[in-house]
Amino acid sequence: MSTRKYFGTDGIRGTVGGPTINAEFALRLGYAAGRVLARHQSERSRPTVVIGKDTRLSGYMLESALEAGLSAAGVDVLLAGPVPTPAVAYLARTLRLAAGIVISASHNPYQDNGIKFFSGNGMKLPDEVEAEIETIIDAPLDCVDSEHLGRARRIDDAAGRYIEFCKSTFPNELALSGLKMVVDAANGAAYHIAPHVFRELGAEVFAVGCQPDGFNINEGVGAMHPEHLVEQVRAHGAHLGIALDGDADRLQMVDADGRLYNGDELLYVIVRDRMLSKPVQGVVGTLMTNFGLEKRLQALGIPFERAKVGDRYVLEMLLQKGWLFGGESSGHLLCLDQHTTGDGIIAALQVLQAMARSGASLAELVGDLRMYPQKMVNVPLEPGLDWQNHAGLQAAQREVEAMLNGRGRVLIRASGTEPKLRLMVEAEELRLAEQGVEQLASVSLQGA
Repeated sequence: MSTRKYFGTDGIRGTVGGPTINAEFALRLGYAAGRVLARHQSERSRPTVVIGKDTRLSGYMLESALEAGLSAAGVDVLLAGPVPTPAVAYLARTLRLAAGIVISASHNPYQDNGIKFFSGNGMKLPDEVEAEIETIIDAPLDCVDSEHLGRARRIDDAAGRYIEFCKSTFPNELALSGLKMVVDAANGAAYHIAPHVFRELGAEVFAVGCQPDGFNINEGVGAMHPEHLVEQVRAHGAHLGIALDGDADRLQMVDADGRLYNGDELLYVIVRDRMLSKPVQGVVGTLMTNFGLEKRLQALGIPFERAKVGDRYVLEMLLQKGWLFGGESSGHLLCLDQHTTGDGIIAALQVLQAMARSGASLAELVGDLRMYPQKMVNVPLEPGLDWQNHAGLQAAQREVEAMLNGRGRVLIRASGTEPKLRLMVEAEELRLAEQGVEQLASVSLQGA
């Protein structure tokens, strides 16, 4: 695959005012996307796109610029306002639109923002369509004839539509009555949605991180700062807490004892619950998924595969294999029997379903899942060094794997953002993990 100039693994992201996240670029991107979408649309109908955003102040600027570019290309625009990323996927699919556009930088601070696309079926836009858009982003701006300009209007009930969709993924015969829970929306896109979902299903909800001001998204709250959720669960005497990130596609959960449950554990709870009603064909994790989850699923007879880090790659592998469940340790969880993309609110509802059906606590539901201790260090990596074929590192890895003897694993990967090599060892015992990492880190990387 050719190197992209603008699109990364999760759309286009950067600092506001930088080379891509600015008004001029968004205008050109909107026009380029509009031209490409018009090519792929039936000649009998005008393409329509929905735009959603999180709560960053820069969202207003980018939304207006994208709208203008799309209109100039002859594309109608529906403005959903602040809604979670998965809500845009839902709206694009159920309204039979050409695409959905999300303005969000997810878990990043407010100084950043991003733009990503969903296709009309609620999936990530195909690589070839993104590549086609890239080829004309830098072309001169043009405009269709006046009578063919796109129109724009707001969807006043976007939040309500999505709330009802989320609730529909929780069984009608179950309720959350008697459950006291803290819902932390990270001052992000779900601030006016997540608390309502759980309240309307019967829970007593204490809403935190639900007062966005354009600058405080992810600031000390949400899935990126679960210690705040732990404090709030204790302060309110709640049974449970859930935390989302800025665009609400990532989930962390905390129980009444203040124990934090990561994506691997929550994925296990969902999969075990699904097994009660029908066989689970397989599960997809990532290179970072805990070895304990892999071993436990194998013991249950469930195939497990690892994708590259990133929910996009998890989704690609799920679609390739025809499986339904996957996720990342960070809390991106996919339940393709419920939605076409990762969704923090819907994932939380699937965990709550498992608790309600079984009458068990989260701790009890993961009681037979043994998470392996993990140790990781970063070591400097010289530019251009072929670490994958480094004889000393390869020898050290073989020695550590022999020492583990199937009771752990070694992962060596280069950072995607800085000149460092990440060395990780998981083992049944912390002592073995520490010993393995020390052995790997002692290798000199001064040449092959």
